[in-house]
Amino acid sequence: MKSYLIFGASQGLGDAFARGLVESGDKMWLVSRSRPSSLELQDGVERTWIPADLSEPEAAKIIFEHVQQEKLDVAVYNVGIWEKEGFEDHYNFDRDEPEHISRMIQTNITSAIVCLQGLLPNLRQADAGKIILIGSTAGLSNANNPQVTFVASKFAIRGIGEALREHLREDRIAVTCINPGELAAEIPYAAGRERALEVYGGTRIPLQDVVDLTNCLIGLSSAACVKEIHLPAMVDTNA
Repeated sequence: MKSYLIFGASQGLGDAFARGLVESGDKMWLVSRSRPSSLELQDGVERTWIPADLSEPEAAKIIFEHVQQEKLDVAVYNVGIWEKEGFEDHYNFDRDEPEHISRMIQTNITSAIVCLQGLLPNLRQADAGKIILIGSTAGLSNANNPQVTFVASKFAIRGIGEALREHLREDRIAVTCINPGELAAEIPYAAGRERALEVYGGTRIPLQDVVDLTNCLIGLSSAACVKEIHLPAMVDTNA
């Protein structure tokens, strides 16, 4: 039996993790603002929703109050908000609002550091604890992405992983950063890999690919640590 905590668990990749990482008998905490639909599954997994807005500083306290002193085998920080209309052709950094920039920094960076710090006692109870950070190919060099704050935050996630890995080396807790490219996030995990490939003609990565990769990392022993994985879409020549 394993125990998991998934950040950003109500939709997209987070929902895929909530459905695809666990087996009957496992326990999972789901952090999100809206209620995850995976709570309705009858698959022998004990899922607990932690309603928390990671853009708010008190979110970490809410999470800790739910988890208490329980063992945690895997923590997945799958959070990343971006600039309004950031992926549109007409996006312009000049028009980004300071308030939204601050909210992105709190959600994408500060919350990751504070929440993971508070969960270390729980992870240290595991035999082969795992921390998995979901970055982005936007956080890689020469990605040709003009979203200043989003790109900076995904570079920061990689930095958090580098330093946290050194901090936890003696604890044998592996820290891995996965940097996916454009995902077929609009296609529900339950719809299947082939549906995602069909809809986007293979130009976006099915959520199942990231789940399979994450399951491989979770299955590794405490003797191994995969530092970082870049997972661009095959058609992405900038990553």
